[in-house]
Amino acid sequence: MTDQEILDAVNVVMNEEISPALASHGGGGTVVKVENGVVFVELEGGCRGCPGARMTMKNGIETLLKERVPSVQEVVDVTDHM
Repeated sequence: MTDQEILDAVNVVMNEEISPALASHGGGGTVVKVENGVVFVELEGGCRGCPGARMTMKNGIETLLKERVPSVQEVVDVTDHM
């Protein structure tokens, strides 16, 4: 898959599954870009600065995206948590 195809597929998963789950906790997330199969995500709202954000990113978002879009190599959190 090209990075654009990965981005398109990832955005579907984000919109249909991940964003509603994050919104239920007062947060959200946006895919900033995809480069060489690496997805860069910025967390928003209640997720920004949350102590559980790292776990949410790796155990939740990354795991689900890799399951749904096998071309995803890694998910990187680009959120400024300060």
